[in-house]
Amino acid sequence: MRQYFGTDGVRGTVNRHPMTAEFALALGRAAGHVLTRHLGHRPHILIGKDTRLSGYMIESALCSGLTAQGMNVLLVGPVPTPAVAYLTRSLRADAGVMLSASHNPAGDNGIKFFGADGFKLPDHVELEIEVNIDDLPALPDALDIGKAKRVDDARGRYIEFLKASMPRGLRLDGLKVVVDCANGAAYDVAPTILRELGCEVIAMHHQPDGYNINHECGSTHPESMMERVLASGADIGLALDGDADRLIACDGNGCIIDGDRVIAILAEHAHRHGQLSGGGVVTTIMSNMGLERYLADMGLTMHRAAVGDRYVLKMMRDTGCNIGGEQSGHMILLDFNTTGDGLMTALQLLTAMLEQDKPLADMAADMALFPQKLWNIRLSERKDVMADSKVQAMVSDAEERLNGCGRINVRMSGTEPLLRIMVEAEDESLMLDVGEHLKRKIRTAMT
Repeated sequence: MRQYFGTDGVRGTVNRHPMTAEFALALGRAAGHVLTRHLGHRPHILIGKDTRLSGYMIESALCSGLTAQGMNVLLVGPVPTPAVAYLTRSLRADAGVMLSASHNPAGDNGIKFFGADGFKLPDHVELEIEVNIDDLPALPDALDIGKAKRVDDARGRYIEFLKASMPRGLRLDGLKVVVDCANGAAYDVAPTILRELGCEVIAMHHQPDGYNINHECGSTHPESMMERVLASGADIGLALDGDADRLIACDGNGCIIDGDRVIAILAEHAHRHGQLSGGGVVTTIMSNMGLERYLADMGLTMHRAAVGDRYVLKMMRDTGCNIGGEQSGHMILLDFNTTGDGLMTALQLLTAMLEQDKPLADMAADMALFPQKLWNIRLSERKDVMADSKVQAMVSDAEERLNGCGRINVRMSGTEPLLRIMVEAEDESLMLDVGEHLKRKIRTAMT
């Protein structure tokens, strides 16, 4: 049973357990002990962070714990999460850590570990670390502690890695791009790489101050990006989240291109060029039925995983698919990186636009989405609501009303005490009526 690690590392409100300096120190010691024991030599571990104020505190405490336990630490400063996955491999580190709460508010933070291969640590290693947090190991001798040093060119290395994912010689001259950096980890990298590739760049929310990350901006609040695209006549808008592992785009008409449409565009483009592996893509239980039909018309399979990038990635590796992702904009392109990468996804979208010589609106027009809506019910604590027989009966009754022309998914958020109710149907009025009725019944039952 996991006590600290969730589906995306350890996460919480800063200065509330477990996201405290004391816990980060203990976690560093526990991780240092476990990783050193597994590797049999003095390991190097890389630490990156986003732009939250608490990043300084958590970084210092974690670094102290790791070095106290004998690990050498490489500090790369503010970089996107996918940069940590790449740099861990590139710098031949034995592990990597990203300090970020992704799209959550500035008052939250998180600690996510990667292995030497750039993939997240296996479950059994995380569980072993958890055991050692509550029963800290002995400290090594005085001269067996580790040391820390800063890596100055981390962002430049990542930019060159991103460029290498594009066809040789391809430039993006002539494209006008709005990029919303969410005042997060890509505040410098995103505008820089787009300008170096020839784009006319309109950068938004690229001045982080430690407090404004994700605040009414980025992939969870794309409205200002959409407005700027329309006002400026840009070809495309790109909205990242705080750690830049997600992307929500909009076309030149200011219309949102969510993760499902991005998958459709990238899958079709890769399939056309014989570059799609596994005979399909991996999405989640939240992805739209319209995407499933669109892919089926091309003879492609859509595999549905549980919500969470670790589950998408596992199914991708099991099925041999090289494209997978979530409706929320978290895309994994395994030909290029081992985790979700918003900027990598953006570059592949721009490449497809140029190679097909089509505006983004035309590329997304072929897929008809089913009307879909998500309702959230905040609970006092995270619990297995679907284990309640009364809730199960409510969901079954709602599914009967859809009569096979839609679907329902009810699940707990992986990071917050939120119950999420998703309803999808060919008929929008029916979808809304079923969803509202189900939300009211479950809320009454849970309070």
